[in-house]
Order: sequence, then structure tokens, then C-alpha cells
Amino acid sequence: MIHEELQKLEKLSVQVSKKVEALTAENERLNARLAELEQQVKEKDVALDHFKNKIKISNIVDNRPVSPEDTGEMSDLINSYIQEIDQLITHLSE
Repeated sequence: MIHEELQKLEKLSVQVSKKVEALTAENERLNARLAELEQQVKEKDVALDHFKNKIKISNIVDNRPVSPEDTGEMSDLINSYIQEIDQLITHLSE
């Protein structure tokens, strides 16, 4: 009787171990997929920001009115471009 109960418990233990291994593998796969999707979202956000900046620059070039909050942002963006150009000029002249 006790021997049969021990065998049943051993079988259950093996089944639980297999289930834990399967769930662990699935969890790792899902975490990898999540990381991949988060990276894709970041890349899309960067592309979207770049596209928004292109639209703002296009509006400025076309002399369309730009909202005040966009003006400050565009000024910062242009200043950063100027700094990058200055750094490149300095680097090239060395």
C-alpha cells in the first residue's frame, strides 16, 4: 500500500518536473519575443520622431506657421545639428 502511494507520488513528481521544464522554456521564449517586440517599438518610435521632425522642418521651409512648443523643439534640434557639424569640421581640420 505505501509502496503504491510512493510510486504514484513519484509519477506525479516526474509529471510536475516535466511541466515546470516546459513552462520555463515557454517563459524564456516569450521573454525573448517580448524583448524583440520592445526593440521594434523603440525603433518605430525613433522613426516616428524623425518623421515628425521632417514635417516640422518642411513646414518651416514652406513658411507655414509652427506651434510655439514645436518652435522651441526645432530650435534645439537645429542647435544640436549645428554642434554636430562644428564637431565634424573640427575633426576634419585636424
